[in-house]
Amino acid sequence: MDISKMVFGDTSFTAPFKLIAERDDYIHAFVAYFDVSFTKCHKLMGFSTGPRSRATHWKQTVLYLEDVLTICEGETIIKSMTVAPNKKNPRDVDIMVKYSLSGRRCVVSRVQFYKMR
Repeated sequence: MDISKMVFGDTSFTAPFKLIAERDDYIHAFVAYFDVSFTKCHKLMGFSTGPRSRATHWKQTVLYLEDVLTICEGETIIKSMTVAPNKKNPRDVDIMVKYSLSGRRCVVSRVQFYKMR
């Protein structure tokens, strides 16, 4: 999001994506994080809150799943995440995650809801 060009309502979005398993494993949660770039400065600056980046005071958000998923190497989870300010308290964030997996050991299609405060 480019905050210098944002208008009312831009803080709500849906992001589709897919995850491809690099090994056979179990999935208990999805992890969400963000990257920031300050491009209007004299010197380009930014940081990432990602798990492979240097630690900041911001943390990743863990979205625990209702069921443990069994996934095999090469299988794909198709999903989307919808994020929006909460209607009662716009400082809270409502998150909806839709995901599906049609694997050899696990077949699931689910929608889960989260609130981040």
